[in-house]
Amino acid sequence: VNVPTIGIGAGIDCDGQVQVINDILGSFTEFVPKHAKQYAKLTDIISKAVTQYHNEVKAGSFPTEKQSYSIDESVLAELTK
Repeated sequence: VNVPTIGIGAGIDCDGQVQVINDILGSFTEFVPKHAKQYAKLTDIISKAVTQYHNEVKAGSFPTEKQSYSIDESVLAELTK
């Protein structure tokens, strides 16, 4: 019987490989499974982005009008009757 095999950590003799996206993108700092190869280290990028977001919210520079929606005053008046 010719059946393709798919493995996760089963070695090079499988027909296909399953990888967990968090493992190959480097979402964790402490642990990388033996069967995974990190192609990026997103922990640093994510940490920097979250810190920047936090600082901008705390400083009041985010959100701005550009990231906000508005409502016509007549519609608001109708909704708040």
